[in-house]
Amino acid sequence: MIATLRQIGPLFAEAFGVLLGNRTRTILTITGLIIGVAAVISIQILGKGMSGAVTGVLGTLSDQSFIVFPNARQADFTKASIKYSDLQKTLVLFPNIVDAIPAGSVDRLVTSGHHHARFTISSDSDIRFAALPLIYGRALSRADVATSAHVCVLKNDAYQRLFPEGGDPVGTSLRVGERRYVVIGVEGRPVQGLIPVNFGGDLSIPYTTYVHEYLRERPLFFARFLVRDPSKIAETEVQVINYLKSVKQDRAEYQTFDRKSFSSSIDGIFAALTFVVTLIGAVSLVVAGIGIMNIMLVSVTERTREIGVRKAIGATSAQVLAQFFIEALLLSSIGCGIGLLIGLLVGGLVDRFALIAISGVVPVIPWFQSVAIAVGFATIVTLVFGTYPAYRAARLDPIEALRYE
Repeated sequence: MIATLRQIGPLFAEAFGVLLGNRTRTILTITGLIIGVAAVISIQILGKGMSGAVTGVLGTLSDQSFIVFPNARQADFTKASIKYSDLQKTLVLFPNIVDAIPAGSVDRLVTSGHHHARFTISSDSDIRFAALPLIYGRALSRADVATSAHVCVLKNDAYQRLFPEGGDPVGTSLRVGERRYVVIGVEGRPVQGLIPVNFGGDLSIPYTTYVHEYLRERPLFFARFLVRDPSKIAETEVQVINYLKSVKQDRAEYQTFDRKSFSSSIDGIFAALTFVVTLIGAVSLVVAGIGIMNIMLVSVTERTREIGVRKAIGATSAQVLAQFFIEALLLSSIGCGIGLLIGLLVGGLVDRFALIAISGVVPVIPWFQSVAIAVGFATIVTLVFGTYPAYRAARLDPIEALRYE
């Protein structure tokens, strides 16, 4: 082992000397490799970053809930209106549905002491569609829903405007239009970013209270369903849509939205885009590899007489092969190493100052995958494009090489 290292060490030193002695040619040779690796790695980071940012933004959504709403592409949107009685029937027809909630909202003037503003009042249940953490109080309970209680949970923006002095507002009575609601909880701040992440209204009240006070016999266009088994949510969505279409005698079209399917779709889109763009970037790596092979062949031709002298004084074909193979290895390793650093830097900067600013979420960067890509490309380029020139050098006949001018 030690003897092998003693033999390889001088070969590496000599290879470095050859590359340093031809700095311009070395730089031009590895430039394509640097650009290709940097592009592929930065694309991988951005693809994972965008997918992670979207998934992070949707992280507050409940896995036990989905929304049904009319398909916007149908000719008459109003034909897809939903009655509250139709929602109640789904509880009997489909065992996986725990609750069917009218996802409506109304705007009302809300007053707390001397502070007032116009806010959106939305319906909710004990299992929230978007489960942001609470900084005060509690969420709506099953008892609140069952008794149609006049209680509400405030979004953080509404809390800031109604209670600018701060403090715990739980137990405070708010005047909402002509009615009064008691504050039982306050949500924390949502994810901050250029994309606003805010599901529901400014004040959430029990959906039963919303039905009695605001919905009455008016038609619905959005409904939320809570399920027992999230793994069967796709099957349940199909059942609900088919039922609503049968009620309308197939004159209406509906769509659904849930966290799992939407996240899967987004991940699939970004994965496909990343793959396609990565393939385009890989073309530059192939070109760079061909360039390395070309330069190595030129080097073999230029050093034919040197190879002949080496063989004449006792160098074996294996030693000559190792010499040129190591030169190719150093070229590809240096190019891939620099490309790795540039790709990580560019991807990290874009992720830090663009994706995080847009989404407000810090996605996980695939550092290990990026390093693996760089090492993999360096290995492939060395084996595929460096082996042949090294083999050609090793096969030279020493007598013919000494005659070469």
